[in-house]
Amino acid sequence: MNASKSRLPWLLLISLAIIVLDRASKEWVRVHIAVGHAIVIIPRFFRITHVFNEGAAFSLFADTATPQRVRWALVAFSLAASLVILVVLVRLSHRFTLTTLSLAMILGGALGNAWDRLRYASVIDFIEIHIFRYHWPDFNLADSAIVVGACLLFLDTLLPDHAPDLGTD
Repeated sequence: MNASKSRLPWLLLISLAIIVLDRASKEWVRVHIAVGHAIVIIPRFFRITHVFNEGAAFSLFADTATPQRVRWALVAFSLAASLVILVVLVRLSHRFTLTTLSLAMILGGALGNAWDRLRYASVIDFIEIHIFRYHWPDFNLADSAIVVGACLLFLDTLLPDHAPDLGTD
């Protein structure tokens, strides 16, 4: 295997796939489910909803007195974080590792939600989970990619430094 060969196109393809799936799923929800309504998938456990999140994760800052300021701060943070992640991916792109996979997932999720904030001023959330009496805040595929990417990144910090390259030629 050629260790100097860039894996950046594959990593960016992962990010792009997340963005496309996120956009397609949100568009499906926008067209097929009225705002505030839901489709029950598994009774008392899982529904597809159509809600808007004007804040950050878990609707943090959604009820602020300055929603436009929060919106633009979240957009700026998402784009700045995406730029930093892209720079790191470029620097690490000679290997396909758990770290680079995680960063590609986070990049795709961050850009997916930034798109919503730029276009609609809020993020479309549609995955609703109930576990017994607990209601998990609604989320979307971009959020899932960010959380899974962050968990994998954390897991990677627990692995030995000699973790193998995940890619093959």
